Amino acid sequence: MQPRRPPPPAPGSGPWGPRPAAPLILLLLLLVPVVAAAESESAEDRGQPQDARLQRRLLQQAARAALHFFNFRAGSPSALRVLAQVQKGRAWINPKEGCKVDVVFSTERYNLEEGEGHLGKCSARVLFKNQKPRPAVNVTCTRFIEKKKRQQEDYLLYKQMKQLKNPLEIVSIPDNHGHIDPSLRPIWDLAFLGSSYVMWEMTTQFSRYYLAQLTSVRQWKTNDDTIDFDYTVLLHELSTQEIIPCRIHLVWYPGKPLKVKYHCQELQTPEEASGTEEGSAVAPTELSNF
Repeated sequence: MQPRRPPPPAPGSGPWGPRPAAPLILLLLLLVPVVAAAESESAEDRGQPQDARLQRRLLQQAARAALHFFNFRAGSPSALRVLAQVQKGRAWINPKEGCKVDVVFSTERYNLEEGEGHLGKCSARVLFKNQKPRPAVNVTCTRFIEKKKRQQEDYLLYKQMKQLKNPLEIVSIPDNHGHIDPSLRPIWDLAFLGSSYVMWEMTTQFSRYYLAQLTSVRQWKTNDDTIDFDYTVLLHELSTQEIIPCRIHLVWYPGKPLKVKYHCQELQTPEEASGTEEGSAVAPTELSNF
């Protein structure tokens, strides 16, 4: 009688137990460089460009912030610009600090006349700090409106307001139908000019503001040559759909730095909306030279 032979090993088995399948070994070998590359990317993600969708959003946000800053610094209601198109740029995000954006964009005059094209290009570097307002802006624009024409238009607006026998007291611009009377357009443009400073100061990498309406305007008589008035605006914050009332005091004279004081009601959650407390969105600020 022949001795019983042990059964043959099962496929994929060895004397010391099951052997790993060859495809599994190959898969593990392939994963090693992938994991190493992922670890390398996570170690070097500081300053890396982000995905295309986030890039577009940050470029748009940076261009708007740069224009708010530019309009305020120009200090001229007849030279106000708005964004026409973002042309190119790049954004880098540092999760611990914020993001840096380089952007090139074209602009239009705020009060675009028939047949007028884009007003020129602007290039800007904008630095957003995480969740903090008042981004740092360095912006340069070309093809600025002719200086002499700008001075003439500004002086004409200034003269019209100084010649008023009674200081202005106006409610709601535009009206409930969205219409701005041509006679009130200079007031709206001056309010937009002062609001540009407020919107720049309040902007973060996630929040963006638009001037929705003036709800009150009061001009003050002055003993000097300046235009001095208080107004209340409603700013529309797009990401939260909040409407934020801001009281703004503006002092303006053509060719001189704009002076702005403001106080905005604190953003409120729906649970807090029925409360009576108000806070300052940022500390009230006064600038005589910037």
